[in-house]
Amino acid sequence: MYMEGNIKLYKEFRDSFNNNYVLEGVYYMTTENLITENNEEVKEEGTMKDVIGNIDESMVNINSGDVVKGKVISVTEDEVLVNIGYMTDGVIAKEEISNQKEINPMDILKVDDEIFVYIMKVNDGEGNVQLSKKRADSLKVWDKLQAILDEDKTLEITINEIVKGGATANVEGIRAFIPASQMSNAYIEDLQEFKGKTLEVKVIELDKETKKLVLSRKAIEKEESEVKGNVVWDSLKKGEKRKGVITRLAKFGAFVDLGGVDGLIHVSELSWKRVTEPSEIVSVGEEVEVTVLDFDREKSRISLGLKAAAGNPWNNISSTYKTNDIVEGTVVRIMDFGAFVQLPSGIDGLVHLSEISEDRIEKVSDVLKVGDVVKVKIGDINEKDRRISLSIKEALDKSYGDLSKYNGEEEQGLTLGDIFKNKFKDFKF
Repeated sequence: MYMEGNIKLYKEFRDSFNNNYVLEGVYYMTTENLITENNEEVKEEGTMKDVIGNIDESMVNINSGDVVKGKVISVTEDEVLVNIGYMTDGVIAKEEISNQKEINPMDILKVDDEIFVYIMKVNDGEGNVQLSKKRADSLKVWDKLQAILDEDKTLEITINEIVKGGATANVEGIRAFIPASQMSNAYIEDLQEFKGKTLEVKVIELDKETKKLVLSRKAIEKEESEVKGNVVWDSLKKGEKRKGVITRLAKFGAFVDLGGVDGLIHVSELSWKRVTEPSEIVSVGEEVEVTVLDFDREKSRISLGLKAAAGNPWNNISSTYKTNDIVEGTVVRIMDFGAFVQLPSGIDGLVHLSEISEDRIEKVSDVLKVGDVVKVKIGDINEKDRRISLSIKEALDKSYGDLSKYNGEEEQGLTLGDIFKNKFKDFKF
């Protein structure tokens, strides 16, 4: 090896020797101190060519794009000098030390530190080798990430930014992307809630050439969920009560996490009363106690019920309503064949098209709309099939009331004709 800083002298020596010149008064150093000042005798056997050959062999061959190991020999606020075993030292500019902005090289490196560097240019125009520490670090990180992917391991990241279609994170200087579909195994309403959070993730896609790194939190949650889910499936029983948490609402019902497996409460099973929107009964994050109605493990389906048996209005229907009773109800659904009216107890009854009016009706919507409050007469009550028929037109007939209450009206100058004249205006006698 040669003494650091004496490369120039070495080159002069080598050139002089090859031209059969002898330099006087110059000191050259090898590890064995083979050459001394004023052409003193060489202390060990060997020719001058051997000495030069040994020095040449001690130097490394470098090319742009190589990653080599070196030792820090000098650090300033603007650059770092590194001995990489080449005939000239390498220089790392401040901006090539780290991906962090506004850093002081002296806060990161010190003399004698051994580091890996990336060869940017063998000659930067001034005889120096241009190096980059951050690029070498990046390449090492890619190798590390490849190993994590190959070994199916996990890593921790912090979400930096929410972008279109997902989120980004910095993995030791590499920009990683987490698609929205990979943020969680559960439905996510707003990705902003993840900003700044630290997550354990898996590498699901990696391309070193295109610098593409895709991560997934969902993959981990799915594995955890499968373990918990197996426990739930093994213990499920029809008719049992279970506690869960509402995770998502849909038009047709509410999804409930039972502890690793999701079940569905259909909108018809949310309440004994008619429900238009699940949000009328439950909300996301709410803890509920549900009944397991049915399940199919092969199809991963679990049907749940929220309405309690104790609140079933059909349990005491015979004491609540009797045929020919007249009550008020609310129109909750319009069909081609009639309208469903919800009674005060929560039971829905059908008013057939023919029972809406004495007049001929082409469309139910011509006469009724959802939300209308109407009087109905109780018709047939079928407890077994849980059906009840209603009539609006018969309730209207009943609304004429008991004529006995008009006794004495003639004495006050009113006749029954005066009272009912509008009722019979369309009739011909």
